[in-house]
Amino acid sequence: MNTNQKVWFITGGNKGLGAAMVQEALNNGYQVVATARSVESAEKTLGTHPNLLILRLDITNDQQVQEAVAAAVARFGQIDVLVNNAGYGLLGYFEEMSADSIRQQIETNVFGTMNITRAILPVMRAQGAGFVVVVSSTSGIKSVPGGSVYSASKFALEGWAEGMNIDMKQFGIRFMLLEPGAFRTDFANADASMQLPDLQVAAYDEARTNLEKIFTGMNGNQAGNPAKLAKGLVKVVNSENPPVRLLISKGAIPAVAAYYKTRIAEFEQWQDVSAESDFED
Repeated sequence: MNTNQKVWFITGGNKGLGAAMVQEALNNGYQVVATARSVESAEKTLGTHPNLLILRLDITNDQQVQEAVAAAVARFGQIDVLVNNAGYGLLGYFEEMSADSIRQQIETNVFGTMNITRAILPVMRAQGAGFVVVVSSTSGIKSVPGGSVYSASKFALEGWAEGMNIDMKQFGIRFMLLEPGAFRTDFANADASMQLPDLQVAAYDEARTNLEKIFTGMNGNQAGNPAKLAKGLVKVVNSENPPVRLLISKGAIPAVAAYYKTRIAEFEQWQDVSAESDFED
């Protein structure tokens, strides 16, 4: 198939990384389905293009999922690349999060991603080919202060996508985890893609105040360039041997490398205990 005939389906395409991906895909001559909860917001950000189809989609809404996939196939006839970008971050301390807010985080980031993927896989299987990008995070590799629940959602995606890459190769479908660090989007904006806890526990007052200062200071000052991330993503998706995981953040490279070294050292320190857990021969 001619590369320029490929169809990209990008969730959360109305802002941030998603909007940058949509623009880069269009720049490369692809046909693009951009979905968002608000079509009006997406149209304002993305404008119009003959190769662009904007659809309303809440990935937790089963009916909207089915309708969006059907509309994409009706318009373009195929779906070659799915980018699971839609989601948000619930950031703060666990005891200050209600059970409902935690469930909604998992429902959106994990089950919502699974919902749209489940609907598109039959299309890709019929084609005998497909590429599914699952947007994780450096918080899907290691957690940070205030990131326990958000990391829980991304760790879940990491395990799922790794397993799906194994299971779907028989159908010519690849899965890849995209692990961005801090990019200059609205992710750290409490009025947009970041959600703060809905409860307050006095024991966390000082830590909460300090954490919110970090988020406020980060917003709009992140080093990562969404346009460059999008260019890198297109390059890797079109490569002959794409990785299962793509860390994409200059600043995160030394932190992630140090984290893996620490894990290996910990594993080696305690492997005698690990090995003493079997029955004796």
